[in-house]
Amino acid sequence: MTTSLSFSELGLRPELLTSLASINYQSMTPIQAQSLPSLLAGKDLIAQGKTGSGKTAAFALGILQNIEPRSFTTQALVLCPTRELAEQVATEIRRLASAIENVKVLSLCGGSPFKPQAASLEYGAHIVVGTPGRIEDHLRRETLSLDDLNVLVLDEADRMLEMGFEASLDAIIEQTPDDRQSLLFSATFPDSIQSMAQHILRDPEHVKVESVHDEAVIRQHFYQVTDEFERQQAVKLLLMAQQPTSAVIFCNMKKEVQSLAQELAQDGFSVIALHGDLEQRERDVALIQFANQSATILVATDVAARGLDIDSVEMVVNYQLAHDSEVHIHRIGRTGRAGKNGFACSLFTDKQSYKIAQLEEAIGQEIVAEALPGKEVLNQTPRRAPMVTLQIDGGKKQKIRPGDILGALTGEGGIAGDEVGKIKVTAMRSFVAVNKKSSQKALNKLNHGKMKGKKIRARFLSI
Repeated sequence: MTTSLSFSELGLRPELLTSLASINYQSMTPIQAQSLPSLLAGKDLIAQGKTGSGKTAAFALGILQNIEPRSFTTQALVLCPTRELAEQVATEIRRLASAIENVKVLSLCGGSPFKPQAASLEYGAHIVVGTPGRIEDHLRRETLSLDDLNVLVLDEADRMLEMGFEASLDAIIEQTPDDRQSLLFSATFPDSIQSMAQHILRDPEHVKVESVHDEAVIRQHFYQVTDEFERQQAVKLLLMAQQPTSAVIFCNMKKEVQSLAQELAQDGFSVIALHGDLEQRERDVALIQFANQSATILVATDVAARGLDIDSVEMVVNYQLAHDSEVHIHRIGRTGRAGKNGFACSLFTDKQSYKIAQLEEAIGQEIVAEALPGKEVLNQTPRRAPMVTLQIDGGKKQKIRPGDILGALTGEGGIAGDEVGKIKVTAMRSFVAVNKKSSQKALNKLNHGKMKGKKIRARFLSI
């Protein structure tokens, strides 16, 4: 198998090379170099790699290489565990398809109204990206047909099984052609994934990109605690000592997420909780606020945190050790990205010595418990988020674009451009981060001005 790192040597259609150049994808990541030759040859594939490895671009290029724009049947289906990940995948595919004329990518996820999705499907879609429950729903109501499907992708298959989607996956696969190409991407590879692979894949190629992180990039620290109170205290000490601009704290259970987030909020930390009991809109808003620096700390379960679109997380804390070593490695991989240094802390009890032994083997180094920071750090003030988020009652349906929001904020009597942070425009609402010091002025400017010639309403989002 070739190990070339140049996209130009793969025989990709010219439009894809144009798109790759336009978004500055200069050379392949290891998972792309290992998987693309098999993908492009039409072979089934099992690929194992951590988040941020470039797997989305790998299967997107494989799909787009053979897409037929003149046929408005569904030619590829990508299944993802969460709406957040599905939206990211759909966005990446659209970016790579930008130079191919008339390619339609449709996202079908729960948490969004069914009827508009069904109406969009009436016009056809070349590539569908969605969550298993909603895709199964469309198949059952016969608003989606997979009769002409060429490629099926299961992205983060391990999480889909963890979330209980096995029956939905079976029902969906049953309605796909037998001669399809099947691609299975997973960060971990438990027995359940091996069983699924044997069931749906034909003589697959195997690709694995090692996910042990560079010690120079991610510094791992381990701290021993005795009980729940000491565990919560340890988190506070570590946050106060490090004062991160962004931190993700992983808990194994929803009740731990709620309890810890409430405790940190009471102590003045800028914190958001993310778990499976939240409504989809609440999850969306939580992720937007964390991504745009309106909150410094995200407390989450593994499943809820899948698909996080965060450029750089300074610190990861394992409130409880992950259930297995590969999930641990996946968690800490959210820090130390793009060449930046990361700081990963893990808390454990004396009863978890067997898990520590497993981790030592996985990361190839001895784990020695360190002393926690001294209690004097608690005299400091927790780092507060530098931005606040404004919600605007209007979005893509009202033809609002990020440039319209920026213009409305920075026009005559407005705030400076460098005081405006990330802007997110959804179907019916828009969200913009502004510097906390200028937030009231920004709110007044929006509520007393116009956008697209119309009055708009804006409000602060609280965390």
